[in-house]
Amino acid sequence: MAETEIITFGCRLNAYESAVMRDLASRAGAGDTVIVNTCAVTAEAERQARQAIRKARRARPGATIIVTGCAAQISPQRFAAMPEVDRVIGNAEKMRVETFAPWSAVAQRVAVGDIMAVRETAGHLLGGFENRARAFLQVQQGCDHRCTFCIIPYGRGPSRSLPAGAVVDQARAFVASGINEIVLTGVDLTAYGADLPGSPTLGQLLRRILKLVPELERLRLSSLDPVEIDEDLWRLVGDEQRLMPHLHLSAQAGDDLILKRMKRRHLRADLVEVCERARRLRPGIALGADLIAGFPTETDAMFANTLRLVADCGLSFLHVFPFSARERTPAARMKQLPGNLVRERARALREAGEAALARHLTRRAGQLDRVLIEGPGRGRAEDYTPVRVAAPGLAAGQVVAARLELRGGELVARPSEQLAA
Repeated sequence: MAETEIITFGCRLNAYESAVMRDLASRAGAGDTVIVNTCAVTAEAERQARQAIRKARRARPGATIIVTGCAAQISPQRFAAMPEVDRVIGNAEKMRVETFAPWSAVAQRVAVGDIMAVRETAGHLLGGFENRARAFLQVQQGCDHRCTFCIIPYGRGPSRSLPAGAVVDQARAFVASGINEIVLTGVDLTAYGADLPGSPTLGQLLRRILKLVPELERLRLSSLDPVEIDEDLWRLVGDEQRLMPHLHLSAQAGDDLILKRMKRRHLRADLVEVCERARRLRPGIALGADLIAGFPTETDAMFANTLRLVADCGLSFLHVFPFSARERTPAARMKQLPGNLVRERARALREAGEAALARHLTRRAGQLDRVLIEGPGRGRAEDYTPVRVAAPGLAAGQVVAARLELRGGELVARPSEQLAA
């Protein structure tokens, strides 16, 4: 029987859900199937998904092609109209084993329910991530905020959290399967717990995981809302060495008026203070941020404020997004900037990010670290810095002590066995 192929776009949460779908499809006996897990953050992400669907049909003409994910949830008929597509399923439906039972002519071709009516996030116990050095663990789903540029709440529904007990069970299962690093994911991760009895915080969840799963070597977080980091989480940043020294912030801009027009919950000064506090608590911590270039009404001066944020916050890792107007969002109705200007500003931000990363690599040179092997000749330092590993035969998922050396603009990790020799 042909294997189920998963094609994943977008965030770490999608990566986790793709692993769940692989397990569900296997249990359902899905057969010759291609599942395309889409992203709706930008128009480019949707274009890439459509391209992948056409390519998959050419490569596997007899396969059942199922399209799911945020883009499919938001615009199901757009994908159903593609002749290459057999089924379109929603973000809630893709987490159910019965959805992947062998398709027949009488099955529902479009199965996309009302995501706004979903009130729970089901836990799915996975033994591990196939061929992956780390595992993603979904602890939160959906978003109650309405940033003016963002369509994702319409693809993910309201914010809802996985109970701590289920999170701990999944973490234990990952560790038992040989996983050394777990990344907690969610659509709005810092909103964790607000919908649960007693309203536990993300920091309290982390403290429980670290206490009850002592064998877990490395715990990492995906993107955080900077002003929603709770005090328990801040204490762990300073005190807990198993919590990796890397924070990625959902910043989006560095100009106060643009942040207000985005309907964000922070101002520029908040971003700077969060980064300064992180460095006070954990000297050497690496900081990253999502930034949008060319938001509607953004002037040269406003963009300059965002560009300066890279230095003012001491950022090392940037995810830069050229603004992409999404239907049904308030920002799509604002006065748009010319496309060439948006692209130029995105290029300038990326260049600033490349320069910041180069400075970061220079600072790390000569230091000792514990490197997670991701694959042949490559790995990640504790602060998520990518490194080339100068040692053959190390298995993905293994953690090795190494000294970092700067060669040709990249860090090379020499394992301690080589240093001793």
